[in-house]
Amino acid sequence: MLYLVPTPLGNLKDITLRSIEVLKSVDLILCEDTRTSAKLLKHYDIQNPVSAYHQHNEHKVLQHIADQLEAGKNMALITDAGTPGISDPAFLLVRECAKREIKVECLPGATAFVLAIVNSGLPCNRFCFEGFLPLKKGRQTLFKKLAEEERTMIFYESPMRLVKTLTEMMEYFGTDRPCSVSRELTKLFEETKRGSLHDVCDYFRIKPVKGEIVIVVQGKD
Repeated sequence: MLYLVPTPLGNLKDITLRSIEVLKSVDLILCEDTRTSAKLLKHYDIQNPVSAYHQHNEHKVLQHIADQLEAGKNMALITDAGTPGISDPAFLLVRECAKREIKVECLPGATAFVLAIVNSGLPCNRFCFEGFLPLKKGRQTLFKKLAEEERTMIFYESPMRLVKTLTEMMEYFGTDRPCSVSRELTKLFEETKRGSLHDVCDYFRIKPVKGEIVIVVQGKD
C-alpha cells in the first residue's frame, strides 16, 4: 500500500496521531527532501528507512517504486510541508498505482491553501486553486482567462515574485479587487494581509517578505 501523509507547514505539532503511526509502520518513507524531513522524523523518533522522491527524479524512480509496492512493500510519501500532490510530487506515482491496482490511501492533514482561503474573509463556498502561475509562457493568457473567473482564486507564490504578481493582477483584475495574502502559515511570524490588490501590493512593496506565500483573490462580480 502507498500512504500519502500530509506534514506540518511549520509547527511540528500540526501532525495527526495517525500520520505518526503510519510513518512508524511502513517499510520506506519517500521524502521530497530527506534533509528537510529529517527534522520531523527525528522529533517523533521515526527511524524507518527514507528515500528521495521529488520532481527531479520521480520519472526515473517511478517504475522501481511501483514494482516494490506491487511486491508487497508498504510506503509513505511525504513532502517538505503540506499534502502530497498539491503543488508537490505525488500525481505520477498515484496514477501508476491506480494502473496497477495498488491500494493508495491519503491521510487528512495540513494544506496551506485551505488555511489561507478560510482565513481570507473572502467567499470560500466556490473557489479554484491555480497553484504556481507560469513564469513566462502562458502567463498573460492565463491572467486574461482568470479575469472572468467568478470563483475565489487561490495562488501559491514565492516571496521574490510577490509584488510583481500582485502588480500584474491589478492590471488584469483591477486595482480594487479584494484579496488576501498569507505567509508563514502556522509559523512564529505568520501574517495575513487583507484589502484591495492596490493596498496589499503597496504594503508588501515596503515590507521585506519571507516564507511561503498564498494569494487569495475574490472572483469577478
